[in-house]
Amino acid sequence: MKIKKDIFENNTPDERGIRINKYLADAGVCSRREADRAVEKGQVKIDGETAVAGSRVLEGSRVTYQGRELSRVDELVLIAFNKPVGIVCTTDRREPDNIIDFISHEKRIFPIGRLDKESEGLILLTNDGDIVNKILRASNHHEKEYIVKVNKELTPEFLEKMSKGVEILDTVTLPAKVEQIDKNTFSIVLTQGLNRQIRRMCEALDYRVRALKRVRIMNIQLGRLKSGTYRNVTPAELEELSRRITE
Repeated sequence: MKIKKDIFENNTPDERGIRINKYLADAGVCSRREADRAVEKGQVKIDGETAVAGSRVLEGSRVTYQGRELSRVDELVLIAFNKPVGIVCTTDRREPDNIIDFISHEKRIFPIGRLDKESEGLILLTNDGDIVNKILRASNHHEKEYIVKVNKELTPEFLEKMSKGVEILDTVTLPAKVEQIDKNTFSIVLTQGLNRQIRRMCEALDYRVRALKRVRIMNIQLGRLKSGTYRNVTPAELEELSRRITE
């Protein structure tokens, strides 16, 4: 997926540029949260001056990040990746199994959310910080579907509790769509993203996850994508995704 984007296109002159964290996100450097941290560390300059929180970038300004000049116009990258077990969803290159080095994409990209090291399946990566923020916004309740294999035979009681909500992390999980696939395997569709949520839910009901694969994020399907490979999100998928995250 390569679509030209201009990060000033949605900003009028009256707005006097855009905030530095949004600029960095739109330039494909990192998410807005990570951009705030970079500004705090003094890693960002605007026209030679060290940026501070709330600094704004005017059209024509020269912005550098860690000494590298950023382009105001970039190509949108959005890929669907089938993460193998053992790969870590981090941009930290000090982690030997980080997802960025594993994919080795020509553009600077970062993952949208995360998938546990022990889990496999679909994760999206992009160079567009706005897409990241919109997808991760918890209030949007975006669906994510998983196939889960556990250590013992499923019971009607287990399936019912998984679907109605389980108490973990001092809260009760939201209702979920749960369907049994075989005696030890079920599918579950979540609309929230608590830390290690499915594993914690199963453990609370005295089950242990043996294998966990994410097969769908909203309208993006894993399909037959081979483990360790990625594909570009199609224009049709992007159109539908954009509609959903702006609703």
